Amino acid sequence: MADATFAKLVTGLLEGMGQSMAQVREIPEGMLVRTTDGFVWAFLADPNQVSLATVQRFAEEVGDPAHRLVVLTNGRLPLALSGEVSRRGGTLVEGGRFQELVRGLGLGPMLGEEPRAAPSGASARMLPSVQQLEEVMVRARTWASWGVPALALRFYHHAVALKPEFLPAQNGAAAALLALGLPVEARKAFDAVLTADPTNVDARLGLAAILGQEGKPQEEIARYREMLAEAPGQVAVRAHLVAALVAEAAWPEARTEIEQLLEREPEDPALRYLHAATLERTGELAAARGERDRALALGLSFDRERAMAAQLGLPEPPPRPEAVSAPIPPPPPASPPAPFLPFRSPLEEAPPEGSPTAARARPRKRSAAPSRSAPKRPAASPRPAPRAKPKPGAKSKTRRAK
Repeated sequence: MADATFAKLVTGLLEGMGQSMAQVREIPEGMLVRTTDGFVWAFLADPNQVSLATVQRFAEEVGDPAHRLVVLTNGRLPLALSGEVSRRGGTLVEGGRFQELVRGLGLGPMLGEEPRAAPSGASARMLPSVQQLEEVMVRARTWASWGVPALALRFYHHAVALKPEFLPAQNGAAAALLALGLPVEARKAFDAVLTADPTNVDARLGLAAILGQEGKPQEEIARYREMLAEAPGQVAVRAHLVAALVAEAAWPEARTEIEQLLEREPEDPALRYLHAATLERTGELAAARGERDRALALGLSFDRERAMAAQLGLPEPPPRPEAVSAPIPPPPPASPPAPFLPFRSPLEEAPPEGSPTAARARPRKRSAAPSRSAPKRPAASPRPAPRAKPKPGAKSKTRRAK
């Protein structure tokens, strides 16, 4: 049974996410909430009290597959239970991600943290309604970039409730539905956007991606080519086409499209590595090695290279000296890593300002000026050994020689 503090935290989360609740009930493990859109949210006070039968009971609340199940806890479920949630198609928000959700909604003091300072700068000068919409969209985009579409969907729906005609929020909600494996609902949402704006590129891309998820990759590719025939300069469309071609192992066609993208983004290391993969698959091994070297010179990390190689079916790259001697430390629990993409589209939305994703995306600049706090002294040159003084009355070798 949930105590008063936990119940207050759950209430704050539900209000902060703009939930429209159909049913709330207490359970031995915490609280179970059903929203009007059919999602079930299981808030667990103590994950150590959860059993496999508990997870199965949660999944039965939404049916199989359990795409509409979201399990949240401040602790961590045992590995077998977290695997069961994923296997059934549910979403698990635990540990650092749960804390980030609480913190992002301004509820950090309930976890014993210091209150956050009031917003300053441009956001503080916005109208309250505009500022609230911007904050909700920032949360939605951040959770989408972290690969948690269930939470992204919740915030996109909140944004739509604040401003129903706001098409970016409608498109975001549709994309989140598609990422959750709900293509029927996603198609309805994208169609609604196209009703308001028949030329909306994001909605047309979403409908094409649904065809790929439904096992119709050739129709998906045809949609992308149709959009490029209308406007060849649409980089986002070409990026989606490349991803679809790579998924179908259409390497010669993918190589042609990647080279088109490289004309606009010649310094993108991930795109260079993808180009190297297509060169290797089309038999140009020497050119592939040169392109890979260029990708590394542009800053492609060893971890990113390994992830891309695994996704593209390439052999695992040999370890680099710097990767062995100085491995990159894992991110802190409160900052979940961004999901891996085959490459970043030049028109992909940048991480929202102020979000942990944006903070990690910006490389730290090192100052060229030397530090004045502790200047280092130049290394002293070794002094010559002192000569032994001659004893009184002793003749030098030079005189004896004379």
